[in-house]
Amino acid sequence: MSYRALAPILAGLLLSACAGIPQAIRNAPPGDLQLESVRQQPDGHLGDRVRWGGQIVSVENGERETWVVMVARPLGFSGRPEDTDRSPGRFMARFDGFLDPATYKAGRELTVSGRLEAPQTRSVGAYPYRYPVLRVEESQLWKPLPKYPAGYWRYPYYDPWYDSWRH
Repeated sequence: MSYRALAPILAGLLLSACAGIPQAIRNAPPGDLQLESVRQQPDGHLGDRVRWGGQIVSVENGERETWVVMVARPLGFSGRPEDTDRSPGRFMARFDGFLDPATYKAGRELTVSGRLEAPQTRSVGAYPYRYPVLRVEESQLWKPLPKYPAGYWRYPYYDPWYDSWRH
């Protein structure tokens, strides 16, 4: 099979892998406003559209809305947060309605897209922290990635029954 024949197949596989992810999550909005810029001038960006993601810290359900506190992480090409210790800070995502804290639990990865609202000050321990607030229009809760031990690597064509054939 030639490379030209494989190209449409590979393109189809790539597109189907991203098919379940909302457009607003896959693609950054124009300007791709970052959390660092908003934290420096929180009132100067009210109403701007952003796409941020990271790790859930806590979920607080109210009567009509749910507040999700997140530690931001850089986003990869599909909009999924990268597995890194680098973080530009925290932000709060405000969802309409109820989110189950058993599903949206601490440590899960989440990417959200929406518009910025007025920041809120809440404490992190005894430290008063000013959170940028994003009113969520689209979101993607990511499935957990498999965990492998440190230094794990396996030859991609490894046959798990190879040793049994040698005896």
